[in-house]
Amino acid sequence: MVGSLLGNEVNRVEDPDLLRGRATYVDNLPLEGVLHVGFVRSPLAHALISEIDTSAAAAAPGVVAVYTAKDLDLPPVQAFIPVGDFTREPLATDRVRFAGEPVVAVVAEDTAALADALELVDVDYDPLDVAVDPVGALAPDAPAQFPEHGSNIASGYRDAAGADVLAGADVVVRARIENQRLAVVPMEGNAFAAIAGGPDDDHEVTVYASTQMPHGLRSGLAGSFGWDQQRVRVIAPHVGGAFGGKAGAAAEYLVVIAAARELGQPAKWVESRSENMQSMPHGRAQVQFAELGLSREGDIVGLRARVVGDAGAYAGFGGSLALGPTRLMSQGVYRLPALSYDGVMVLTNTTPVGAFRGAGRPEAAAMLERLIDMGAAELGIDPAELRRRNFLRPEQFPYTTLTGAGYDSGDYDLALNEALRIAGYEQLRAEQARRRAADDPKLLGIGLSSYVEITGGGSGEFAEVDVHEGGATIKVGTSAHGQGHATAFSMLVSDLLGIPMESVEFVQSDTATVPRGGGTGGSRSLQVGGSAVREAGEVVLRKARELAAARLEASPDDIRVTDGGLGVAGAPGATVSWAELVRVAGDGELSGTTDFQPGGATFPFGAHVSVVEIDSETGFVTPLRHIAVDDCGRIVNPKLVRGQQQGGAVQGIAQALWEQMSYDEDGNPATATLADYAMPSAADVPALEVVNTETDTPHNPLGAKGIGESATVGSTPAVQNAVVDALSHLGVRHVDMPATPQRVWQTIRDARAGTLASPWQEPPAAFATLPVRGDEVQEDADEAVV
Repeated sequence: MVGSLLGNEVNRVEDPDLLRGRATYVDNLPLEGVLHVGFVRSPLAHALISEIDTSAAAAAPGVVAVYTAKDLDLPPVQAFIPVGDFTREPLATDRVRFAGEPVVAVVAEDTAALADALELVDVDYDPLDVAVDPVGALAPDAPAQFPEHGSNIASGYRDAAGADVLAGADVVVRARIENQRLAVVPMEGNAFAAIAGGPDDDHEVTVYASTQMPHGLRSGLAGSFGWDQQRVRVIAPHVGGAFGGKAGAAAEYLVVIAAARELGQPAKWVESRSENMQSMPHGRAQVQFAELGLSREGDIVGLRARVVGDAGAYAGFGGSLALGPTRLMSQGVYRLPALSYDGVMVLTNTTPVGAFRGAGRPEAAAMLERLIDMGAAELGIDPAELRRRNFLRPEQFPYTTLTGAGYDSGDYDLALNEALRIAGYEQLRAEQARRRAADDPKLLGIGLSSYVEITGGGSGEFAEVDVHEGGATIKVGTSAHGQGHATAFSMLVSDLLGIPMESVEFVQSDTATVPRGGGTGGSRSLQVGGSAVREAGEVVLRKARELAAARLEASPDDIRVTDGGLGVAGAPGATVSWAELVRVAGDGELSGTTDFQPGGATFPFGAHVSVVEIDSETGFVTPLRHIAVDDCGRIVNPKLVRGQQQGGAVQGIAQALWEQMSYDEDGNPATATLADYAMPSAADVPALEVVNTETDTPHNPLGAKGIGESATVGSTPAVQNAVVDALSHLGVRHVDMPATPQRVWQTIRDARAGTLASPWQEPPAAFATLPVRGDEVQEDADEAVV
């Protein structure tokens, strides 16, 4: 809109506090008399607990209390998204099921005393056999995590069509594709403080938590202890990142609350980095057995996927992402005549799996985009051309996929063409050919991906806009942890009401101040929370127009927003300020609340191009360029969008090349510190070339789609495809992630020796035993999008 603030680069209003040290996190809250809680964690992945001796720790200087499960008698942990009846106690009782599970809690006056006392607790374990690999855990003789359950299958289904979807294909490409387990690694790990209340207080407990969903945490804690939700207050101060890992109540939270209530003093737990790597839910963790049928002309005939979702211990809900969002988005951006999808959720003796930036959607894109590139190589068709031949077309929208996703809008060819143009695709191919002809040891790889994902969902959001003499206050049920909500939402109010951004106060993340909210996840905040803010602001504007019309003796239809107030169209001198309107209306009267309900989920899309160089003598992969064209509908602030694109792309590149949370055969985490887990630094990633196309959605008044996870969805398969492309002239058709130097070097060596293994492995027999998915078993398109 001409003259509108929206769509312009506006600096973040949140940053001064963060940059000048004025931010307040859980660990630097001034809580008088606070006690420190720490946990003795199991060093074994699977064992029976035979004896616990806490006497030495209890007698140690500075120790206030030591608790086992029997001492506290706490309720079970309420899973963020429950799957089956796999009860987890906050402190292990008779059995531990993953290395790092808390067994004993120690409460001390300071962190030094706490660290010493934790070493004094003696726990005797009787080791049990472990199931670490999710495919191996499906074997009939695999060690069962819950013997009474009968197997390690937590949930699953299969489609009746099976191999029939590939009938008539001239070519079938197939691969076992591993979407490896990742650690979330936010800058700030879990942090939680509790202040006990009582019957005569407003709340049974007030907690400060590093969470992305304060109201959801309130519900979980209230449900665990049997309290009314209004008797629990949750406050999220500044939060140092979440990426899906801070949704729901951690087991340790219940122990901290119990300690605060038992001891009558505030209690706090701030996890160490190694604790964070072991106990915060991990992400991804899928093994995909995927087959794509094509005609000789390059038309897709059908897709068959059999996907194993590793749930980790206690049926972590991330294992169910293979059954929900990954299946939902498995058609991707393509016309797909037939699809068969089988999914199984598997229990293993590893850290529970949850959400990580994209939550099931990156896994779908990675699987499909790998198959497209394999098909292009088999048919001798340029991978860009093969994509174009099979794209859904703009005139086909709105479009319902075979899995029930209702795509709102899209122009997939536009995004791909823009990415190829920026990359200089033809010149890159020419340079690749030149290097190959010269037998250059530095191999050039060009990888593409085209993707679509689901964001927002059908859940609504609360917002309130209140205009007062000093400006305006916004309250929203979302919860920012780096995204720039205060900036974006203030822009919306300033644009609508003409109140300067510096006069807009943003309030969030306190359940006593903001009555309800869905929190932040699934890239929902601007499109749902922002639309709620806009709607609440429109309520205020209607009230103000009536007041201004009466005061200026004009029709409400003729009242227009001016700088700092309202005026009459065509009469520059006839104006009234917001402050005057507030005085006329009375304090609190120029306010509006709403519970905005979107018209449905939105489907952002885009195309990425990755350019990598591989040293064929060492296998080392250097990313040279990364081009991201992401379409998130209407853009409110390009600066915020660009930041999300850059952060998402870096995490996606890191998965393709470096990161993996791995375990040894005994279930011991092998990458549980940042000395072992290969997190990239800024020096490891190339300059990112990020641009946008804009295709509005009809599902919200802003026309906005999500952007928080899109670049993560698009970047990973582009980089993986680039690595394989660099080696394709050697006959290589697949390299699993992460593409480490060792893995790439071994692949080059095998290719030159003629000993390359097939990328395909037969899926485990357990798929054939799963119940057939019926028409009545439709996954909710908006479920488990975090």
